[in-house]
Amino acid sequence: MAIEGTSEKRERRIRLGMVGGGSGAFIGAVHRIAARLDDHYELVAGALSSTPEKAESSGRELGLDPSRVYSDFKQMAIREAKLKDGIEAVAIVTPNHVHYAAAKEFLKRGIHVICDKPLTSTLGDAKKLKKAADESDALFVLTHNYTGYPMVRQAREMVANGEIGAVRLVQMEYPQDWLTENIEQSGQKQAAWRTDPARSGAGGSTGDIGTHAYNLGAFVSGLELEELAADLDSFVGGRQLDDNAHVMMRFKAKDGERAKGLLWCSQVAPGHENGLMVRVYGTKGGLEWTQKDPNYLWYTPFGEPKRLLTRAGAGAGAAANRVSRIPSGHPEGYLEGFANIYTEAARAIFAKRKGEKIDPAVTYPTIDDGMKGMVFVDACVQSSKRNGAWVKV
Repeated sequence: MAIEGTSEKRERRIRLGMVGGGSGAFIGAVHRIAARLDDHYELVAGALSSTPEKAESSGRELGLDPSRVYSDFKQMAIREAKLKDGIEAVAIVTPNHVHYAAAKEFLKRGIHVICDKPLTSTLGDAKKLKKAADESDALFVLTHNYTGYPMVRQAREMVANGEIGAVRLVQMEYPQDWLTENIEQSGQKQAAWRTDPARSGAGGSTGDIGTHAYNLGAFVSGLELEELAADLDSFVGGRQLDDNAHVMMRFKAKDGERAKGLLWCSQVAPGHENGLMVRVYGTKGGLEWTQKDPNYLWYTPFGEPKRLLTRAGAGAGAAANRVSRIPSGHPEGYLEGFANIYTEAARAIFAKRKGEKIDPAVTYPTIDDGMKGMVFVDACVQSSKRNGAWVKV
């Protein structure tokens, strides 16, 4: 990756605001680190909490000007849009049910939106948000951060170049174990909202991590989902949303092949902390990537020995090198992958600033990827209600 101080010309930092992400919020801190890593953004304003006292204290902790700390995102959008040095982009890192209302306020004022996933809590809100994004001149970026890993980009490039032939099979997994017990009843904040249909939406594990696995499989394979059959479970007593899902998929025909997919996501699988994985098999070979070893990609040409491709090293191509910061042999991981989404968004924003076309190489998840995720969750819920019936998407 060309970063500041190397081959890229220094651009004025993007003035960034944040909705959500106040004191104690894990994902808000992750977004702030990701935005800072390549020095393209400066956090200047925030509606960090809907509670005024917490919003103010969170703003102080981050060193924000008190006059630009808000407890209402609409007030923030209105005022910042009028300021000469108002924010150019906003990161939305709230629970899912706030995404639509917050994003809409900034989009209609021409402020770029970088939103955490899933897109919204309901498919209806997702459709309205897509309309708002399509009608706005502002960019909409969804932080499916796993698409930022260099070797995920490498796998996508190899599939697109036909190196494994026509895709036949896609396997996606995302198992965790942190909800094996009913910790939402103990007041654990992250568990409480993720298992609450009013804040999370219709999908539990499917919305929280299943959308990541599905997005990763689609990103690498280049395939479009046609229909699915899902079996969703809430294994923990009293839990209102699914904590485990098995999903069979049929993709639209491509290159003369009709590919099939299999996705497992679970938050009740002891021994798994964050087991994201994707395998893609074609007529000429296969690929395998796991997040626990993110700098490696296994490539097996049919009939030949398995090959290990490494980030910024043996076998890595332009797509991987473009989003790599440090020499081979040094690990890059979760935060760097997340930062790659922010940096790709920055490149697009810089082009918009200058009235230039966005470089086709710039790659980040969009509103359309968010819509696909919401359609996936809705179809899973509908299929499971019908005892695993096949549902068209």
